[in-house]
Amino acid sequence: MIDVVEFVSGGLHLNPSLLAADFANLESDIKSLEQAGATILHLDIMDGHFVPNISFGVPVVESIRRVTDLILDVHLMLAKPADYLKVFKQAGADLLSIHIETAPDPRPLFDQIRKLGALPGLVLNPSTPVEKIAPFIGDCNLVLAMGVMPGFGGQKFDPSTLDKLKYIKKIADTNLLISVDGGVGDNTITDCADAGANLFVTGTALFKGNIRQRFRQLNELLNKR
Repeated sequence: MIDVVEFVSGGLHLNPSLLAADFANLESDIKSLEQAGATILHLDIMDGHFVPNISFGVPVVESIRRVTDLILDVHLMLAKPADYLKVFKQAGADLLSIHIETAPDPRPLFDQIRKLGALPGLVLNPSTPVEKIAPFIGDCNLVLAMGVMPGFGGQKFDPSTLDKLKYIKKIADTNLLISVDGGVGDNTITDCADAGANLFVTGTALFKGNIRQRFRQLNELLNKR
């Protein structure tokens, strides 16, 4: 199981979103990320109900697990996440994140996730007040603030996300993974880091060119702060 304390103490981490990868050459893209120094991969699971898009499911996660030992951060954008915790853990998930919008009291699901051998995360959409997740921040290992409405890549970053990150950082345990997803790229990544994020989900901004080069460029932006 992932050692969150060790991971957080290791500094700031890019978290490549494979939704933006080339699915005809997915293993090749993953190997490029490994060579660039990636430690974790972000997998967006969409059901066409909670979000207006469908991405991929258990077989793809299983295939990804077979070709990499990197941490798999599985983001469940599902109307009924409880029905899928076990199958995605069995497919290879190390982290399983659920939305506060679909689980107003997420603690029972956190318990299930831990019993399965994964670590729980909690996600909130841009339209959801950050205070909604405040009672549960101490009960999970990761909090993800969405910088765009989930469902599609390439959207513009919502600047109100920065205030949410600051709030989470202020009340969170020092070992919490504070993640941001959506619109994270050259013009926003350092602002997110300054606001308190330590995990940065990057999709379009990372996969739009040479993957290894783009990974290193974004990493340099973080390290120059």
